[in-house]
Amino acid sequence: MMTYSSDSAGSSAAAEPAPALPKLVIFGAGGLGREVLVLVHQINAVRPTWQLTGFFDDQAPGTPTIHGVPYLGGSAELNSVAEPLQVVVAVGNGRSRAAIVRRLTSPRLRFATVVHPGVACQPYQHLQLGEGCIIGQGCILTTDIRLGRHVLLNLGCTIGHDAVLDDFCSLMPHANVGGEAHLETGVYLGTNATVINQVRIGARTIVGAGAVAVRDLPADCTAVGVPATVIKTHA
Repeated sequence: MMTYSSDSAGSSAAAEPAPALPKLVIFGAGGLGREVLVLVHQINAVRPTWQLTGFFDDQAPGTPTIHGVPYLGGSAELNSVAEPLQVVVAVGNGRSRAAIVRRLTSPRLRFATVVHPGVACQPYQHLQLGEGCIIGQGCILTTDIRLGRHVLLNLGCTIGHDAVLDDFCSLMPHANVGGEAHLETGVYLGTNATVINQVRIGARTIVGAGAVAVRDLPADCTAVGVPATVIKTHA
């Protein structure tokens, strides 16, 4: 309900309008983009945070709108915007996400960090979250954790104490990272994958769905199984 105050002459004046919310766009018009759309709505339902204005993607979707939100163009159009915008890059593959971030060069763009309102992120937890992170519903982060830039934690992931996830890591639903583990740049953990305490995963390595990494893994490989075993290396 709008509130009013009276001046000495007895007239009523409307309360000061709330400041305009920052404008947010989602880059990525696929399935993850729609999930991030839901995430933004969930955040705004608890506390109005953003004015969601549209989707961008270098591959145009089949419809002009996605759940009522318009498609506005690709990276070239986003770079040419004339007003400040916050952007969240909703692309599941870390290497592709990094390539998109490199293309978005306009000084008017800032990368938003998007965290589900049910995820505990209190000062006493001593969490460091880089710009552009996406943290989905049901995730648990304990204490003294550092996430780099554009880290994706999909639904229900758990991150233990003193863990480090470097830039562009991607964790699929219900992946688990133990205390003091270190995921280097661009690591991908499949659904239900686990990295146990103090294990280090090399840059750009893929740990397959359901795999359990019980010892360090090198960079640029794919590992599957329990315990996770390297099955191929990437050029």
